[in-house]
Amino acid sequence: MSKQYSKMSREELEAEIKELRVAAQKAEAKGMINEYAVHERKILMAEAYMLDPDTFRSGETYPIANSGGESFTIKYMNGVFAWGWRDGNSGLEAVPISVLTREDRGL
Repeated sequence: MSKQYSKMSREELEAEIKELRVAAQKAEAKGMINEYAVHERKILMAEAYMLDPDTFRSGETYPIANSGGESFTIKYMNGVFAWGWRDGNSGLEAVPISVLTREDRGL
């Protein structure tokens, strides 16, 4: 079993993301949509561990990347996960901070 993302250095995370992108491209080329989706989710998780959770604030609303304009309001943070609500939904959910876009991240 590989190392947990939380225990990896930035360089290890970057190498992992690179490997996952190659694996995702291969899965997509073979038409293995489910495998492709798994790799994409792993990439999002690894990217979350490369961000500083302290730069995300409770009560603030952030656009969700690649969601067609959907946004997410943070209730509280727990590690690299933001807990809150999507655009007016009442159900509390968690998303990795890597899916939240911010102006200073250039996303």
